[in-house]
Amino acid sequence: MEHTIENAQPRIAVLGNGANGSAIGVDVARAGLDVTFIDQWPANVEAIRLDGVRVQLAGHETVTRPPILHLCEVATLRSKFDIVLLLVKAYDTRWACELIKPYVADGGVVVGVQNGMTGDTIAEVLGANRALGAVIEITSAMYTPGIVERHSSHERSWFAVGPVHPDAAPHAEAVAAVLRHAGTVEVTDDIVSAKWMKLILNAAELVPSAIVDLSIADCARDPLMRGLMLEAGNEAVRAAQLEGASIRPIFGMAATTPETFVETVLDELLAHYVLSHSRSTVLQDWIKDRHSEVDELNGYVVDTLARHGEQAPANTAMVEFAHAIERGELNRGRHLGGPLRQRVAELRPLPR
Repeated sequence: MEHTIENAQPRIAVLGNGANGSAIGVDVARAGLDVTFIDQWPANVEAIRLDGVRVQLAGHETVTRPPILHLCEVATLRSKFDIVLLLVKAYDTRWACELIKPYVADGGVVVGVQNGMTGDTIAEVLGANRALGAVIEITSAMYTPGIVERHSSHERSWFAVGPVHPDAAPHAEAVAAVLRHAGTVEVTDDIVSAKWMKLILNAAELVPSAIVDLSIADCARDPLMRGLMLEAGNEAVRAAQLEGASIRPIFGMAATTPETFVETVLDELLAHYVLSHSRSTVLQDWIKDRHSEVDELNGYVVDTLARHGEQAPANTAMVEFAHAIERGELNRGRHLGGPLRQRVAELRPLPR
């Protein structure tokens, strides 16, 4: 049975208003759409209520004042949303879906605009006919409540949108129309493969650069770290292939092969989507003393390969180092580059 968004002027919620959630939500609001922010960071909620969302891009600042609710205020809602853009951390997906489920219209949809493979979780909670996945490539940062540093322009912000299950396919174009206010959107019928392609890039860039406390660009320019980044990404390629994903271009990049995908997509990212000082989301989390998505990214690669009887030495080492940093046993910094390389070497299977 087809379920479609019937409202020509859909009510939209952005659940999760960190850097990317706020940046996207502001674009949607400034386009004149009906959008409500919902966030779990009290200081951010209060700052946006007081001063609006300030988005800084290329030396220009805009101020937008969307309605915003704290999580505890969701229970006060009296009407439902047609589209919910989910921008919480991957590890927060299930509870966030349960929270918003009573406030999603019968013909509405929840879209996982996140890193990580969250589509199945959304479908389990909301139903397969109300779950879309999305790939997001926007570079931004939020270190101060209510203030977004956006590093990628609208022309260099990219999304892919598609149904987790064919029953949700009728929603895809309506969601794409909303996200086109924030960047370029590709509608795909194979969102799982597209999500894997982004996970491959995430495995290569986010945690490695955070471990050595460098911007993504500076990390990728370091010969030692670039090699480890590529190794982690290539392990993710292998995991994707074993799961049946197609190795396909994203971000509008040229055609590639499994052997060249990681290097090609990393160089595409560096050339067009990040600034020289852009820090990964993992490093931003650590700067704020927050838990990162390492288990949903590099850990997911490790777990996937283990299910197929294979090892992931680079990703395993990165998970180990990230956990040690989050436990306070290691201090992130360039001094960890050598030990990280040594640990990867120790974990590599001996040649037969």
